Amino acid sequence: MPRLIFVSLLFTFSFSFTLTSAFRWQCPAADAQVVAEIFAALNWTYTGTDCCHLTNMIQCNPNTSSVTSFTLNSYQLNAPIPAAIGKFANLQYVSIHNMPNLHGGIPPSFASLTKLTYLRISGTNVSGPIPTWLNRLTNLESLDLSFNQLSGSIPPTLANLPKLTMLHLDRNMLTGPLPDSFGQFRGANLQIFLSHNSLSGAVPKSLAQADFARIDLDRNQLVGDPSPLFNNRSKSLTSIILSRNLFNFDLTSVVFPSGLWILDFSHNMIYGSIPTQIVELPNLQQFNVSYNRLCGEIPQGGNMQKLD
Repeated sequence: MPRLIFVSLLFTFSFSFTLTSAFRWQCPAADAQVVAEIFAALNWTYTGTDCCHLTNMIQCNPNTSSVTSFTLNSYQLNAPIPAAIGKFANLQYVSIHNMPNLHGGIPPSFASLTKLTYLRISGTNVSGPIPTWLNRLTNLESLDLSFNQLSGSIPPTLANLPKLTMLHLDRNMLTGPLPDSFGQFRGANLQIFLSHNSLSGAVPKSLAQADFARIDLDRNQLVGDPSPLFNNRSKSLTSIILSRNLFNFDLTSVVFPSGLWILDFSHNMIYGSIPTQIVELPNLQQFNVSYNRLCGEIPQGGNMQKLD
């Protein structure tokens, strides 16, 4: 008899836990309908009503059960990005990554996702221009549109995103100049990655007003003198990569930020000599100015002794 009572109590506990868990994570009907529309657009079958159990794709708020995170990574799907994603009312995080057969443009419906703090659409075949309506997503802290087929110019209005600290537009087919408005970025320690595009023109002097921590402009067609970017010692710049462009300026008198870790100016048309101040950078780990028109002796001392 005692054994039967124990089994009965165990069953009651398990059943109670299941009911409580299901009740707590039952997603709202509106969100369940959005998931059904997404599955239909991808030719998947979805027959449930509790989308919160789709833990590889969905995360829900533990208090309201509304969908706050949507992930679609590493599927071999030949389809556009489902526009229904833009119907989630409380979405804060979107990651669509490593989907090489995903095509079409970025859905205009995403303009409604005003609570987003993180948007990643990378490693896809998505094409077309970078949408100008992205500036409506004023809570964005990280925007990653890298490794796609996006073309056209960079919208100047991206600088209107007040909380943005991470911008990845690298490895697309972007053309035109760097927006002069990028000097108006208000976020601290901004990291900006624009490499492997076809950007042209000079680096706007206004960019010296922004608080950049990392800048990567590798493999574009940029010209002129970018040194105003890093001539201000008060900046928090730690990494600057300007390699494989058409930059043409005198390096001799350039003053580098004291916190610099990485500096790559290789494969340009830079002339003059390497400033002796380079040996005073305590954190310098990578320094590359090869394939330029520099002359004179290489400064000795400091971390230069440790670099190849």
